Amino acid sequence: MKMIMAIIQPYRLEEVKDALYSIDINLITVSEVLGHGRQKGVTEVYRGVRENGNLLRKIRLDIAVNDEFVEPAIQAIIKGAKTGELGDGKIFVYDLKECVRIRTEERGSIAIG
Repeated sequence: MKMIMAIIQPYRLEEVKDALYSIDINLITVSEVLGHGRQKGVTEVYRGVRENGNLLRKIRLDIAVNDEFVEPAIQAIIKGAKTGELGDGKIFVYDLKECVRIRTEERGSIAIG
C-alpha cells in the first residue's frame, strides 16, 4: 500500500480528478494549502486575481492506493496537472503502513478499496 501526495495548481484540479476517475481511482482527499517552490516571488494569477509571491495557493491531494495502482495514479496526475510551466507541482509517494476502514474495521489493502 502506498500514499500518494500531490501538490498541484488549483485550476488543474478538475482535470486531475477526471484523469483519476478514468482509471477508477475515486477515493481522494483534497485540501487547499499555501506554499511555494522554486518559483518563490513569482507573480501568479488565480481566478483572475494577481497574487505576488511568498505563499501561493495550491491544492494538495492525498490518495491511498494498493501497489498496482501507484504508477497509473502518478501518470493520471501528471496528465491532468502538467502545463509545462513553472509551478505545475510535485508528487510524493511513500509507504502506507496500515489502513483501517472505521465502519467495518477491515484492515490493509481491503480497507483501501
